[in-house]
Amino acid sequence: MAAGTFLSSQQVVCPPSLLRRAAGKDPAVTAIVGADHPVVLDSARQAQETGIIVPVLIGSPSGIENAAQEIGWDISGLEIVEASGEASAAQAGAQLASSKRVQMVMKGHVHSDTFMRPLLTKEGRIRGAGRLSHVFHMTVPDNDKEIMLTDCALNVAPNIKTRIAIVENAATLAHKLGITTPRVALLAASETVSGAMPVTRECEQIAEHFSASDLNAEVFGPLAFDNIVSADAAKMKGIEHPVAGDADVIVVPTIEAGNALFKMMVYFMGACAAGIVLGGSVPALLTSRADPPAARLASAALGAISVRSD
Repeated sequence: MAAGTFLSSQQVVCPPSLLRRAAGKDPAVTAIVGADHPVVLDSARQAQETGIIVPVLIGSPSGIENAAQEIGWDISGLEIVEASGEASAAQAGAQLASSKRVQMVMKGHVHSDTFMRPLLTKEGRIRGAGRLSHVFHMTVPDNDKEIMLTDCALNVAPNIKTRIAIVENAATLAHKLGITTPRVALLAASETVSGAMPVTRECEQIAEHFSASDLNAEVFGPLAFDNIVSADAAKMKGIEHPVAGDADVIVVPTIEAGNALFKMMVYFMGACAAGIVLGGSVPALLTSRADPPAARLASAALGAISVRSD
């Protein structure tokens, strides 16, 4: 990443802790939608060599073979599904998911809306009774701390009911990551409920809902960002709660807030962002076309963890 006034020059690193948790089990059969690009194939190769996935490559066979030659990867033993263009590749991925031939679907070199559109149709059938939501698992180099941000990519302006489902999806993922009682912070501009800021009241209602539920998680808000990440800031404001200053999950009120937050971590801190869509019959690994291989590998590891029952 180019150096600038605020931009991080650190190389993005896939967190070893995530790879360790993903290893040791049967690899997840994964459709790679738009596999005809060297960066996409390189991340698929890393995930296969780590034992995380068995890739099914979707795209132009000649393009996939040329990209594989460019990175020096022998793909003769892998299944290739021919598809011409982004829309055709996305449709093929959705069909593999709906027919249960794959356990995960990963976005390759295609646009996000093109990738997701067939997965959300009735024919795609990954959408069940639950609500789909997106989670970013964030880590920074040389730091064991991990934090999840949701929803930064799928639900634009979620209402209270939708944010409750977003919390439930994130808590389920946290449990599979080994976090027994995840601490979930509800982000707002202030920790004080105010009629001038409706989000604060919504956060309060969401927290009240979970205080009476049986979800194994600590859910608290509203909390301003400083009170979510800094125990000292929370203490100075008189906030005493397990979530304050030590959150595992941050639930954002809008996609704009989440998108800005995750990108600031990536560009200012060199964070690795593993992205996944939860709540469907199979997880969808929603990466950016600009993501480095490390972030794509982390997404594959996160997906492999999410599909396991233990």
